[in-house]
Amino acid sequence: MTTTAPTIKIAIEIADKGWEKALPDVAKMARKATRAALKAALSAPSLPRKRLREAGKIELGLILANDRGVHHLNRDYRGKDKPTNVLSFAALDGGLPPKGVPPSYPWALGDVVLGLGTIRREAKEQGKTLSQHTCHLVVHGVLHLLGFDHEKARQASVMEKLEREILGALGLPDPYQ
Repeated sequence: MTTTAPTIKIAIEIADKGWEKALPDVAKMARKATRAALKAALSAPSLPRKRLREAGKIELGLILANDRGVHHLNRDYRGKDKPTNVLSFAALDGGLPPKGVPPSYPWALGDVVLGLGTIRREAKEQGKTLSQHTCHLVVHGVLHLLGFDHEKARQASVMEKLEREILGALGLPDPYQ
């Protein structure tokens, strides 16, 4: 088991330039939220995929898209013909590399895709800043890549508690209030 924190590589693609107009520091903000989520989740006793603690290197992608792109992905991969705020696509079967893969090899977690229009609308409806809501959804999406879920009440409680802790450490308010 790795005793030091893994090296983290975050690839960010800004597919919709509207993100940079709305939040000029969006890439920096998203990296900070991603690193905070990974750090907290990897040390959490509730981590669903505990072998992730063995990783020496972790890679993931964040795609800052528009609602049209997210709509297509949501329809094609989830069968839901509408845009959504965030989608997570885990890259590895079960979220982990096969046993025997050296920790020095990068463990690719997958991609998180965010839809600007939906996030902007939700932030306004919920009385949040776009920055706050975006950070929350980055954290939420990264936790999904790590195996957290909210389909059942107990899972939702665990995931939401961790989200609150991560966002609080970033100086952000509770997203569920």
